[in-house]
Amino acid sequence: ESAGANPGPACYGRGGPLTLTDVNLLLGLMDPDKAGIPLDRTAAQQRLHELMAAMQASTGQPVEETALLAGLREIGVEIMAEAIRAMSLREGSSPQNHALLAFGGAGPQHACAVAARLGISTVLVPADAGLLSAWGLEMARRQEQRVRQVLAPFSALGDRTLSLWQELAQEATTALGVDHPVLRWLADIRLIGQDATIPVEAPSPDISLAGLSSSFAAAYRQLYGYPPPAGRAMELVALRVVAEESAAAQPVEEFPAEREAGPLLLQDRFSTCVIAEGWTCRRGSRGTLLLEKAAASTSSTATMPAAVRAGLFRSRIEGIVTAMGEMLRRTALSTNVKERLDYSCALLDADGRLVASAPHVPVHLGALGVCVRETLKVISPGPGDVVVTNHPAFGGSHLPDVTVIAPVHAPDDSLLGYVANRAHHAEIGGMAPGSMPAGARCLAEEGVVISPCLLVRAGMPVWEEVTALLTGAEWPTRRLSDNLADLEAQLAACAHGAAALRTLAEEDGAATIREDLTSILSNSAARMAERLDGLNLDRTARSAFDDGTPLELHVTAVDGRLTLDFTGTGPVHPRNLNATPAIVRSTVLFALRLWLGEDLPLNEGLLEAVDIVIPECLLNPHFPADSAAAPAVVGGNVETSQRLCDLLLETLDLAANGPGTMNNFLFGDETFGYYETIAGGSGGGPHHHGSSGRHVHMTNTAITDVEVMEHRYPVRLHEYAIRGSSGGTGEKRGGDGVVRTIEFLRPLTVSFLTQRRTTAPRGLHGGQDGQPGRQTRKHANGAEEILPPAVTYHAEAGEQVRIETPGGGGWGLPGGSLSI
Repeated sequence: ESAGANPGPACYGRGGPLTLTDVNLLLGLMDPDKAGIPLDRTAAQQRLHELMAAMQASTGQPVEETALLAGLREIGVEIMAEAIRAMSLREGSSPQNHALLAFGGAGPQHACAVAARLGISTVLVPADAGLLSAWGLEMARRQEQRVRQVLAPFSALGDRTLSLWQELAQEATTALGVDHPVLRWLADIRLIGQDATIPVEAPSPDISLAGLSSSFAAAYRQLYGYPPPAGRAMELVALRVVAEESAAAQPVEEFPAEREAGPLLLQDRFSTCVIAEGWTCRRGSRGTLLLEKAAASTSSTATMPAAVRAGLFRSRIEGIVTAMGEMLRRTALSTNVKERLDYSCALLDADGRLVASAPHVPVHLGALGVCVRETLKVISPGPGDVVVTNHPAFGGSHLPDVTVIAPVHAPDDSLLGYVANRAHHAEIGGMAPGSMPAGARCLAEEGVVISPCLLVRAGMPVWEEVTALLTGAEWPTRRLSDNLADLEAQLAACAHGAAALRTLAEEDGAATIREDLTSILSNSAARMAERLDGLNLDRTARSAFDDGTPLELHVTAVDGRLTLDFTGTGPVHPRNLNATPAIVRSTVLFALRLWLGEDLPLNEGLLEAVDIVIPECLLNPHFPADSAAAPAVVGGNVETSQRLCDLLLETLDLAANGPGTMNNFLFGDETFGYYETIAGGSGGGPHHHGSSGRHVHMTNTAITDVEVMEHRYPVRLHEYAIRGSSGGTGEKRGGDGVVRTIEFLRPLTVSFLTQRRTTAPRGLHGGQDGQPGRQTRKHANGAEEILPPAVTYHAEAGEQVRIETPGGGGWGLPGGSLSI
């Protein structure tokens, strides 16, 4: 836990909690006599004994003090290492290729341990490490930067770059006010159709376009791991010049002394440096410490208390799935993945049970276990194989959500588990651009259907087969290049996760890793069993879609089991609001984790004491082999999941209704498809007001930046604001929705897939309902019309649409009393 400066760690003597500082003090990794402030070892010891007593009361097992301290420190080190690893992946760098710079008061205290976790063998600790930031501020050289946006393909640049750079250099030099500054020349470049730019530094302003292209290709390969796709044109986004004062003095080379072997503790008033066993230290002539790894780490988790080992393993596997997400975002090309973050990553055990996931999109995550298990019924991937699917009958959600699954084998070739990710492809065919047609009545009309098949066979991607599948359907994809690029990114993410899990197996043994995966599920199951013990519950909630189709949930808890019965929900929907049992499971898992109220990984152990009853209905339709005869499902994932979440939170008495929709908005033509979900207002709850303008519940995506949207697509954003007073009033008010007004600059096909346009988000316990949403079409001649909740239409150039999203319901009567 972090205690800040006040009250600070327990050892500061102001009543703070046990923190990593206390752990280091009690382990002898700090010298109290050399600290800048008095340290109270007794206070830290007291907090530690309180923790030990709580652990023993929970587990029934005594806890050994030194082992507990070592384990707590290891958890802290693991979290630091994973943060560095994730950031490095985001920037396209491997930590092993670098030295670790350790500064600040506690950075050098953990540097050897963090470096070992990252595979780094060299650590630099500057002199006066605890004062480095202040010293750096004093020594920093003034600089001025000038930027000129270009936004032109390379084919149209000619010799413009030299003159533009020279103009910028003159402006920056004049602003800096010094003669002969040091100048740096930078160009921000990307592939046409890509959103993220890559900065390229040129040695001089007269570099040729061919030289810039070559530098971009090298940077692209380093960042993504493969060269730029052949035939993709490049775009110069901007030129920059940085003018900086010349250095006042040249750096002085240090001459390291003889090596000293660890363990060593070096401490002054501002910083503590721990040189671990297996590391050596050389002290430079100007105070720099050069730490080098001389031997392999010998740390072991075998002696750690079980609870600490479980916490450490959780940190490691959550670090794996988080890093998978960073790899996926970094290597993807599409707006939907890179900018809107519409993807999810997870790790599953050898039985295909969801064990851990990154904090990505809830409607994806809970379904991945079902998807893996259903897929394994029809295909058995071996070492080097990777499976791809988007079929709803196999645990999919809707066709744009493409799932990639890779088995992970230990060094002895035994199966450890699976890594999987799901990414929303904004274009995968179908009747309308964006692959979410409002009028679709069967699965075939929604896009390309991918039954489980191999994407990689024995280590070799089968791109020709995938291309044929994506282009050979009745309604083929309109953006094959984006599909292939994002699939490649999904493969890279799975490869990273598989390699990381194998590394854990090499360190701790495959059998131990399997036991640890099982223990995470068992712990979650035990926490849920405790919640259900002695609980008697019998509640029913009913709702309806805007077209009147009913949704019903009956919740009972008796004899330690929880039953969620959806009997009473409407039949298979004639349009696209059909969901799948996998989506229902995702929603249930999300809601029950909130209900439990504990910091647990999102995993399927939470569902061991839960029975989910779904008769054949719009939540459990039959999918015949012929996709033209299968029901449409695109709205089930985005709309039905949100309405189910409201029902669950209502029956569990957690919150009033949220927006109950993802406010799906799409436009495009035969060359592209654009998709976004738009935020609304969340419902108030017993202890909180609703949030305004937030993506809540089953969606956890972002909205595209206006600069990206207007540059890449033929639209103009006129308004994006909070929709005031749209949330319901109450003791805890509902959050407000948003307003978004967009103009189309050329003829486009537009689709809306929304709910809560005629029905309102329900307030609870006397709280008022939130305001329904609406979308208004504004014709170029000024005429206006209210659009239905789900619609696809052709917009002419100059038209606008104004989107108003629902507010959340209020909780409780104003004034503080509840109406039960």
